[in-house]
Amino acid sequence: MLRPLPMKHVRLLVLADDLPQASLTLAQTESFHPDNRPPEAEALREAPGRDYRERYRQAAARLEKIAKLVRVPEAPDIGQVHVVHPDELAAVGIMLRERWNQASRFEESFRQLDEEERLIRDQEAALENFANLQIDLGLLRTKTRFLDFYVGTLPRENVARLQGAVQLADHLLYKYLERGDTAHVIIVGPRGEREAQLSSVLTSAGFQALPIPKDLADKDPARKRDELATRQAELAGQREALGDELRLWEQEHRGGLLDARRTLLLAEPFVTLDPTIHSAGRLATLAGWVPARAVPELAERLERELLLPFDLTARDPRAEERHLVPTVPVKSKWLAPFAMLVKQYGIPKYGEVDPTPLFAFTFMLMFGSMFGDVGQGAVIAGLAWYFRDKLGRFWRFGLMAGLSSVLFGFLYGSIFGYEEILPALWNSPIHHPILMLQIALGYGVAFIVVACLLAIYNRLVVRNLSGALFGHHGMVNLVFYLALVWGGLNLAGSGGFGILPTLLVIASLAALAVYAWRNLDAPVGEKILVVFIETLETVIGYVSNTLSFLRVAAFSLNHAALSIAVLTLAEMMGAAGHVITVILGNVFVLVLEGGIVMIQVMRLQYYEGFSRYFSGEGHEFSPLRLGDGAPKTSAPARRS
Repeated sequence: MLRPLPMKHVRLLVLADDLPQASLTLAQTESFHPDNRPPEAEALREAPGRDYRERYRQAAARLEKIAKLVRVPEAPDIGQVHVVHPDELAAVGIMLRERWNQASRFEESFRQLDEEERLIRDQEAALENFANLQIDLGLLRTKTRFLDFYVGTLPRENVARLQGAVQLADHLLYKYLERGDTAHVIIVGPRGEREAQLSSVLTSAGFQALPIPKDLADKDPARKRDELATRQAELAGQREALGDELRLWEQEHRGGLLDARRTLLLAEPFVTLDPTIHSAGRLATLAGWVPARAVPELAERLERELLLPFDLTARDPRAEERHLVPTVPVKSKWLAPFAMLVKQYGIPKYGEVDPTPLFAFTFMLMFGSMFGDVGQGAVIAGLAWYFRDKLGRFWRFGLMAGLSSVLFGFLYGSIFGYEEILPALWNSPIHHPILMLQIALGYGVAFIVVACLLAIYNRLVVRNLSGALFGHHGMVNLVFYLALVWGGLNLAGSGGFGILPTLLVIASLAALAVYAWRNLDAPVGEKILVVFIETLETVIGYVSNTLSFLRVAAFSLNHAALSIAVLTLAEMMGAAGHVITVILGNVFVLVLEGGIVMIQVMRLQYYEGFSRYFSGEGHEFSPLRLGDGAPKTSAPARRS
C-alpha cells in the first residue's frame, strides 16, 4: 500500500467525427487524467470543436443564472447515455435563452424589492438613532446663521472628556442615548472662529456624524415609523406573490431544465478535454495518464463503442516527466481521513512512497500512548459514532483515535482517571516515568530511521544516487545517526562512547563535509563557514529531533498527573461535589489535553516524519468523469 499505483501515458488517435463519443467513453471509465501538453507531432496543432465548446459555454452560463432563481439539481440521474450532437446542443442553448429571458424578469423584480427593503431598513435604523431625541429633526439637517449642530456617536468612555473640551469652545453636549459601548450625542453652540478647532477635537474623540435623512426631517418620527411598517408589509406581500409566481414557472419548466442539465453533463467531457485535443484535418489526438491496470479495460471499452478506426498506445512515464504524472489517492474509506490530513502537507509525487498507511498507524500509536484512558477513549469513539453524519468521513478518524485510547487505557489500567478499578495489563506511566522516557526515545529512533530509509528509497526510485547517499537524511546521514545512537547506548551502559561508533561518526561527517564542499560554488572562506554550519546542524538536528519524541512520554505522564489532580480535588468535596468534579474534570481533560495531544502528534508527523522523506510537490489524479448520476459501466447507446 505504500507504493504508488503504476501509471501509463496513453495517446488516443481518433477521427474528428468520433471525438464526442471518445470523450464520453473516457469520462465513463473514470480512469483518464488529461495531459494538456502540446503534442509531439508538429502537424497536430489545430484545436477542433470550437463552435461546440462555445455553444456549451453559452448554454451552461444561462443555466447557472437560472439555477440561482430556481432549483436545478447539479447531478440529476442522466439515464440513457448518448453523444450530444452539435445541433442538439444548439437547441438546448436556444431553449435556455428563452427561459432566461423569462426568468430575468423575476430576478429584476426581486432586485427592486431588495433595494426598496434596504432603503426601509436604513430609514428604520435612522429612526432608532433619533427616537430619544425630542427635537424637530428638520432644524438639525442644516446649520443656521448663528448656531452649529452636531449629531452623532462616540465611544461611551470619551463622553466626559469631550464634554469638557466642547465647553471650552462655548458648545454644549447632550447625551440622549446609550447602546452598548456607544453613546449618541448632540452638540450645539454658536458659529464662530472655533469651528475648526472643535472639528479637530471631535475627530480625536472618535465622533461619527449621523446623517439625518430628509424624509425623517419632514415628518413626525412616530408617523414615519408607521408608514415604513405599512410599506414593509406591502413589500412582503409582493415578495410572496412573486415567489408563488416563480414556483409556478419552475413547475412548468422543471422538466425542460432537467433535460438541459443532463444534456450539458453529457457534453461536458468533450469541452473539458479542450486543452488536450489537437488535430490535423480529420485526425485528432488525445493524451493523458491512466492507471496501468485500467488500460486494458479502456482499450476494450473504446473498441466496443467507437464506430470509426482509432489507435491507442500506452507507455511508461519517462524520467523527465515524472513531475507531470498524477498520484492516485488512497481508496480505503478507513484511510480517507488520514489521507486528508496528509494532503494538508502536500500530495506525494509519482514514485514517492504514499505516507498515508504509515501515518495512520503511527498517529494512532502516538495518540493512544499519550492519551490512554478506557473511559475517555470510549467517549471520543462514542461521540464520533453519534455525530458520524455531521463529521462525514472524519467520524472514522475519531472512532479509531478513541479505540486507540481505550487500548492503551487497558494497558495503563486507567478509566476516567481511576487506576484502582481496572488491573493494568502493562504499567501505569505515572509509576514508571523513566521506563516511559526510554520507550519514547526508542520509538523516536525507530521513527527517524524509518523516515530516512523512506527518503533513501524515494531518491533511488528516481535514480538520484547522489541524493540517496549524501542528501539530507540520505544513507551517510543514516550511518551517522545510527553510530550516534550506538555511542549513546554505550555511554549509558559502560560510560564510554566506543571506538567504532566514534570512527563512524567522524567518517560520515567528513563525507558529508566533502560532498558539501564540492557542490558549493563560493569563495573559500564562505565554503568553510557554510560547511561548518551544515555539519554542526546535522549533529544538533538529529539529537534535537530524537529528544523531541520525549513529548510522547511527557504527555502520557501529564495525562496521568491531570487525572490525579482532578481526583484529588474530587476527594475534597462531598458526595455530589465529588461526582460533579470528576465529570467536569474529565471534560476538561478531554477538551484541553485531547486537543493539545492531537496538535503534538501532528507536529511530530509533519516535522519529524514528512519533512524527511515527503516532498508534497505532486498533484492528485483527477480523471475525466460524468455527473454523479451517470452510469459508470453500462454501455452508451450507439449513434445512428
